[in-house]
Amino acid sequence: MTEKLDSETRLLAAMAYGESSTADVFEEMAALANVMVRQSRARGYSTIAAFTAKEASFSYVVADGNKRYAKLMTAKDEEIENSPSMSDAVKAAKNALNGGEDYSNGAYFWDGADIRSNYKNHFKVAKGIRFTDPSHNIYGIKESTKLVKKIKTTKIKVNGKIETRKEELWRYDHIYQSTAAYGGTIFWKQNPDYIRYTHAKEYL
Repeated sequence: MTEKLDSETRLLAAMAYGESSTADVFEEMAALANVMVRQSRARGYSTIAAFTAKEASFSYVVADGNKRYAKLMTAKDEEIENSPSMSDAVKAAKNALNGGEDYSNGAYFWDGADIRSNYKNHFKVAKGIRFTDPSHNIYGIKESTKLVKKIKTTKIKVNGKIETRKEELWRYDHIYQSTAAYGGTIFWKQNPDYIRYTHAKEYL
């Protein structure tokens, strides 16, 4: 007998299904679900429904007419059960909602093929990206750097003259570093140095 699917699980499963590639890789959907749950909780939402209602732009599939998202949202429970890919999406959603395995390895962000097609103008590329494992570079793109450093300037008197001295306090050359890659999706978190030095919030 088919177990009735609750609305929260269905929504998250549909989002993960819609955002993932058509390769239907379970780990990809599971990692996407992990990120969505982590982001929603970091931003103070108690449910995925509340998260998407207030911040729909985080996952465009909710409102952009994504066919895979719509397919799972409107599918009967029996249809989902008989579809290996949609069943995997539901499994991925349940894993994330129940605090199961984190397939994303702590990620807060992801990118698909657009990071290759829009490389020159991509937001993350402009801020600096680094692959922590060569296997994460599924699109064969170049790492990028943007050096940011903080210099402390002090003036001191030496032999009756004022001298200016500069001291480097910190530096970082990228904001995003990869955590995993499955199917057509690369997962990212922010560089710990960037967070420590700038006091940025790791989910923004």
